[in-house]
Amino acid sequence: MSLLTSSRYAGLSPKQLVPQLADEGLYLASESTMYRVQRRHGLRTKKATASRTQVTRARTVHRATRPNQVWSWDITWLPTTVRGAYLYLYLVVDVWSRRIVGWRVADRESAEVAAALIMQTCRHGDIPRGLVLHSDNGAPMRGSTMISTLQWLGVVPSFSRPHVSDDNPYSEALFRTLKHALMYPRLPFADLASAEGWVERFVNWYNSEHRHSAIRYVTPDERHSGREHRILARRRALYERARRANPERWTSGTRNWSPVGLVVLNPEAPSPSAT
Repeated sequence: MSLLTSSRYAGLSPKQLVPQLADEGLYLASESTMYRVQRRHGLRTKKATASRTQVTRARTVHRATRPNQVWSWDITWLPTTVRGAYLYLYLVVDVWSRRIVGWRVADRESAEVAAALIMQTCRHGDIPRGLVLHSDNGAPMRGSTMISTLQWLGVVPSFSRPHVSDDNPYSEALFRTLKHALMYPRLPFADLASAEGWVERFVNWYNSEHRHSAIRYVTPDERHSGREHRILARRRALYERARRANPERWTSGTRNWSPVGLVVLNPEAPSPSAT
Protein backbone atom coordinates (compact mmCIF):
# COMPACT_ATOMS: atom_id res chain seq x y z
CA MET A 1 0.00 0.00 0.00
CA SER A 2 2.76 2.46 0.94
CA LEU A 3 4.59 1.67 -2.29
CA LEU A 4 1.49 2.31 -4.44
CA THR A 5 0.94 5.72 -2.82
CA SER A 6 4.58 6.81 -2.67
CA SER A 7 5.64 9.93 -4.57
CA ARG A 8 7.91 7.84 -6.80
CA TYR A 9 5.40 5.19 -7.87
CA ALA A 10 1.93 6.70 -7.36
CA GLY A 11 1.60 7.78 -10.99
CA LEU A 12 2.37 4.32 -12.39
CA SER A 13 -0.15 1.63 -13.19
CA PRO A 14 0.66 -1.91 -11.98
CA LYS A 15 1.53 -2.81 -15.58
CA GLN A 16 4.18 -0.08 -15.50
CA LEU A 17 5.22 -0.60 -11.88
CA VAL A 18 5.92 -4.36 -11.91
CA PRO A 19 8.46 -4.19 -14.80
CA GLN A 20 10.14 -1.17 -13.21
CA LEU A 21 10.52 -2.99 -9.89
CA ALA A 22 11.82 -6.03 -11.80
CA ASP A 23 14.49 -3.84 -13.40
CA GLU A 24 15.43 -2.75 -9.88
CA GLY A 25 15.81 -6.41 -8.85
CA LEU A 26 12.60 -6.62 -6.84
CA TYR A 27 9.54 -8.83 -7.27
CA LEU A 28 6.73 -8.14 -4.78
CA ALA A 29 3.55 -9.31 -6.49
CA SER A 30 1.86 -9.75 -9.85
CA GLU A 31 -0.02 -7.00 -11.67
CA SER A 32 -3.36 -8.58 -10.76
CA THR A 33 -2.48 -8.54 -7.04
CA MET A 34 -1.53 -4.87 -7.22
CA TYR A 35 -4.75 -4.08 -9.06
CA ARG A 36 -6.69 -5.81 -6.25
CA VAL A 37 -4.88 -3.69 -3.67
CA GLN A 38 -5.69 -0.55 -5.66
CA ARG A 39 -9.38 -1.47 -5.83
CA ARG A 40 -9.52 -2.32 -2.15
CA HIS A 41 -8.16 1.09 -1.18
CA GLY A 42 -9.90 3.12 -3.89
CA LEU A 43 -6.72 4.04 -5.74
CA ARG A 44 -7.88 3.24 -9.26
CA THR A 45 -9.20 5.88 -11.65
CA LYS A 46 -11.10 5.17 -14.83
CA LYS A 47 -9.83 6.49 -18.14
CA ALA A 48 -12.01 7.38 -21.08
CA THR A 49 -11.47 5.23 -24.15
CA ALA A 50 -11.85 6.56 -27.65
CA SER A 51 -14.10 4.70 -30.04
CA ARG A 52 -12.68 3.70 -33.41
CA THR A 53 -14.39 3.81 -36.74
CA GLN A 54 -14.74 0.43 -38.44
CA VAL A 55 -13.38 0.46 -42.01
CA THR A 56 -13.40 -2.19 -44.68
CA ARG A 57 -11.26 -0.63 -47.42
CA ALA A 58 -7.69 -1.78 -47.93
CA ARG A 59 -5.23 0.12 -45.78
CA THR A 60 -1.54 0.87 -46.26
CA VAL A 61 0.47 -1.84 -44.47
CA HIS A 62 4.14 -1.47 -43.56
CA ARG A 63 6.28 -3.91 -41.56
CA ALA A 64 9.29 -3.13 -39.40
CA THR A 65 11.76 -5.56 -37.82
CA ARG A 66 14.35 -3.03 -36.64
CA PRO A 67 14.74 0.71 -36.06
CA ASN A 68 14.61 3.26 -38.88
CA GLN A 69 12.51 1.22 -41.27
CA VAL A 70 9.14 2.90 -40.69
CA TRP A 71 8.51 6.29 -39.12
CA SER A 72 5.22 8.00 -38.39
CA TRP A 73 4.68 11.72 -37.92
CA ASP A 74 1.92 14.21 -37.26
CA ILE A 75 1.17 17.68 -35.91
CA THR A 76 -0.83 18.65 -32.83
CA TRP A 77 -1.88 21.98 -31.37
CA LEU A 78 -0.49 23.42 -28.16
CA PRO A 79 -2.63 26.12 -26.48
CA THR A 80 -1.18 29.54 -25.74
CA THR A 81 -2.18 32.33 -23.39
CA VAL A 82 -3.54 34.26 -26.37
CA ARG A 83 -7.14 33.26 -26.95
CA GLY A 84 -7.56 31.49 -30.29
CA ALA A 85 -3.81 31.29 -30.93
CA TYR A 86 -1.92 28.00 -30.97
CA LEU A 87 1.56 26.63 -31.40
CA TYR A 88 2.16 23.53 -33.51
CA LEU A 89 4.10 20.51 -32.30
CA TYR A 90 5.63 18.31 -35.00
CA LEU A 91 6.57 14.82 -33.73
CA VAL A 92 8.30 11.98 -35.59
CA VAL A 93 8.24 8.52 -33.99
CA ASP A 94 9.97 5.27 -34.97
CA VAL A 95 7.20 2.68 -35.34
CA TRP A 96 9.37 -0.29 -34.32
CA SER A 97 10.95 1.17 -31.19
CA ARG A 98 8.35 3.88 -30.36
CA ARG A 99 11.24 6.30 -29.91
CA ILE A 100 10.64 9.95 -30.71
CA VAL A 101 13.37 10.61 -33.27
CA GLY A 102 12.50 14.19 -34.18
CA TRP A 103 10.38 17.10 -32.99
CA ARG A 104 9.84 20.81 -33.45
CA VAL A 105 7.52 23.49 -32.09
CA ALA A 106 6.55 26.16 -34.60
CA ASP A 107 4.14 29.08 -34.83
CA ARG A 108 2.63 27.79 -38.05
CA GLU A 109 1.64 24.58 -39.81
CA SER A 110 3.51 24.24 -43.09
CA ALA A 111 5.24 21.83 -45.44
CA GLU A 112 8.41 23.91 -45.22
CA VAL A 113 8.71 23.43 -41.45
CA ALA A 114 7.95 19.72 -41.81
CA ALA A 115 10.52 19.28 -44.56
CA ALA A 116 13.22 21.01 -42.51
CA LEU A 117 12.46 18.76 -39.53
CA ILE A 118 12.61 15.55 -41.56
CA MET A 119 15.85 16.61 -43.24
CA GLN A 120 17.43 17.44 -39.88
CA THR A 121 16.22 14.18 -38.32
CA CYS A 122 17.47 12.02 -41.20
CA ARG A 123 20.87 13.68 -41.28
CA HIS A 124 21.28 13.46 -37.50
CA GLY A 125 20.47 9.74 -37.47
CA ASP A 126 22.30 8.78 -40.68
CA ILE A 127 19.11 7.15 -41.97
CA PRO A 128 19.37 4.64 -44.85
CA ARG A 129 17.49 5.23 -48.09
CA GLY A 130 14.18 3.42 -48.34
CA LEU A 131 12.83 4.54 -44.96
CA VAL A 132 9.01 4.75 -45.00
CA LEU A 133 7.52 7.93 -43.54
CA HIS A 134 3.80 7.59 -42.77
CA SER A 135 1.39 10.47 -42.11
CA ASP A 136 -2.16 11.59 -42.64
CA ASN A 137 -3.35 13.62 -45.63
CA GLY A 138 -2.88 17.13 -44.26
CA ALA A 139 -1.56 19.95 -46.40
CA PRO A 140 1.89 20.02 -44.71
CA MET A 141 2.26 16.29 -45.39
CA ARG A 142 1.47 16.55 -49.10
CA GLY A 143 3.04 19.94 -49.80
CA SER A 144 5.42 20.13 -52.75
CA THR A 145 8.35 21.17 -50.54
CA MET A 146 7.82 18.16 -48.31
CA ILE A 147 7.45 15.67 -51.17
CA SER A 148 10.53 16.94 -53.01
CA THR A 149 12.56 16.76 -49.77
CA LEU A 150 11.53 13.15 -49.23
CA GLN A 151 12.47 12.27 -52.79
CA TRP A 152 15.88 13.89 -52.38
CA LEU A 153 16.47 12.00 -49.10
CA GLY A 154 15.34 8.68 -50.55
CA VAL A 155 12.46 8.48 -48.04
CA VAL A 156 9.27 6.72 -49.18
CA PRO A 157 6.12 8.72 -48.36
CA SER A 158 3.05 6.87 -47.09
CA PHE A 159 -0.35 8.39 -46.39
CA SER A 160 -3.51 7.50 -44.53
CA ARG A 161 -6.68 6.88 -46.49
CA PRO A 162 -8.80 10.01 -47.02
CA HIS A 163 -11.46 10.60 -44.35
CA VAL A 164 -10.24 7.68 -42.21
CA SER A 165 -9.42 8.70 -38.65
CA ASP A 166 -7.36 5.72 -37.44
CA ASP A 167 -4.80 5.14 -40.18
CA ASN A 168 -1.95 6.81 -38.27
CA PRO A 169 -2.28 5.00 -34.92
CA TYR A 170 1.28 5.36 -33.62
CA SER A 171 1.28 9.15 -33.83
CA GLU A 172 -2.27 9.30 -32.45
CA ALA A 173 -1.29 7.13 -29.48
CA LEU A 174 1.80 9.26 -28.85
CA PHE A 175 -0.26 12.45 -28.77
CA ARG A 176 -2.71 10.84 -26.33
CA THR A 177 0.20 9.94 -24.04
CA LEU A 178 1.55 13.47 -24.31
CA LYS A 179 -1.77 15.21 -23.55
CA HIS A 180 -2.56 12.87 -20.62
CA ALA A 181 0.91 12.79 -19.07
CA LEU A 182 1.04 13.88 -15.44
CA MET A 183 3.65 16.46 -16.41
CA TYR A 184 1.39 18.11 -19.02
CA PRO A 185 0.98 21.76 -17.92
CA ARG A 186 -2.39 22.86 -16.57
CA LEU A 187 -1.99 26.35 -17.98
CA PRO A 188 -1.43 27.35 -21.64
CA PHE A 189 2.09 28.07 -22.87
CA ALA A 190 3.22 31.67 -22.56
CA ASP A 191 5.46 31.62 -25.63
CA LEU A 192 7.39 29.43 -28.06
CA ALA A 193 10.39 29.07 -25.73
CA SER A 194 8.30 27.76 -22.83
CA ALA A 195 6.61 25.23 -25.13
CA GLU A 196 9.96 24.06 -26.49
CA GLY A 197 11.32 23.65 -22.98
CA TRP A 198 8.37 21.52 -21.91
CA VAL A 199 8.43 19.36 -25.06
CA GLU A 200 12.14 18.72 -24.60
CA ARG A 201 11.49 17.48 -21.05
CA PHE A 202 8.60 15.30 -22.25
CA VAL A 203 10.67 13.75 -25.07
CA ASN A 204 13.52 12.95 -22.67
CA TRP A 205 11.08 11.33 -20.23
CA TYR A 206 9.21 9.43 -22.94
CA ASN A 207 12.32 8.07 -24.62
CA SER A 208 14.43 7.25 -21.57
CA GLU A 209 11.98 6.61 -18.68
CA HIS A 210 8.54 5.66 -20.02
CA ARG A 211 8.09 1.89 -20.15
CA HIS A 212 5.92 1.25 -23.18
CA SER A 213 3.23 -1.43 -22.89
CA ALA A 214 3.49 -2.55 -26.53
CA ILE A 215 7.21 -3.37 -26.33
CA ARG A 216 7.25 -5.43 -23.11
CA TYR A 217 7.55 -2.36 -20.89
CA VAL A 218 11.04 -1.35 -21.91
CA THR A 219 11.77 2.25 -22.79
CA PRO A 220 11.94 3.38 -26.42
CA ASP A 221 15.63 4.22 -25.97
CA GLU A 222 16.37 0.72 -24.65
CA ARG A 223 14.63 -0.90 -27.61
CA HIS A 224 16.05 1.47 -30.23
CA SER A 225 19.60 0.87 -29.03
CA GLY A 226 19.26 -2.92 -28.69
CA ARG A 227 19.54 -2.98 -24.88
CA GLU A 228 16.09 -4.58 -24.50
CA HIS A 229 17.46 -8.13 -24.92
CA ARG A 230 19.63 -7.93 -21.80
CA ILE A 231 16.90 -6.20 -19.78
CA LEU A 232 14.19 -8.69 -20.72
CA ALA A 233 16.53 -11.63 -20.05
CA ARG A 234 17.13 -10.32 -16.52
CA ARG A 235 13.37 -9.98 -15.96
CA ARG A 236 12.76 -13.51 -17.19
CA ALA A 237 15.43 -14.84 -14.80
CA LEU A 238 13.93 -12.86 -11.90
CA TYR A 239 10.46 -14.25 -12.57
CA GLU A 240 11.80 -17.79 -12.76
CA ARG A 241 13.50 -17.37 -9.37
CA ALA A 242 10.30 -15.95 -7.89
CA ARG A 243 8.31 -18.89 -9.25
CA ARG A 244 10.73 -21.44 -7.84
CA ALA A 245 10.68 -19.72 -4.45
CA ASN A 246 6.85 -19.64 -4.22
CA PRO A 247 5.41 -22.13 -6.73
CA GLU A 248 1.98 -22.07 -5.06
CA ARG A 249 1.50 -18.45 -6.20
CA TRP A 250 1.80 -19.37 -9.88
CA THR A 251 -1.08 -21.04 -11.70
CA SER A 252 0.68 -21.05 -15.08
CA GLY A 253 3.98 -20.12 -16.65
CA THR A 254 5.80 -16.87 -16.03
CA ARG A 255 5.05 -13.73 -17.97
CA ASN A 256 6.32 -13.53 -21.54
CA TRP A 257 9.41 -11.32 -21.53
CA SER A 258 10.55 -12.23 -25.06
CA PRO A 259 11.39 -9.19 -27.21
CA VAL A 260 8.72 -8.10 -29.68
CA GLY A 261 9.96 -8.80 -33.21
CA LEU A 262 7.74 -7.71 -36.08
CA VAL A 263 5.73 -4.49 -35.77
CA VAL A 264 3.08 -3.81 -38.40
CA LEU A 265 1.66 -0.41 -39.21
CA ASN A 266 -2.06 -0.75 -39.96
CA PRO A 267 -2.33 -4.55 -40.16
CA GLU A 268 -5.21 -5.91 -42.19
CA ALA A 269 -8.22 -6.85 -40.06
CA PRO A 270 -9.12 -10.56 -40.23
CA SER A 271 -12.00 -11.39 -42.55
CA PRO A 272 -15.28 -12.53 -40.91
CA SER A 273 -14.74 -16.05 -42.29
CA ALA A 274 -11.42 -16.29 -40.46
CA THR A 275 -12.95 -15.75 -37.01
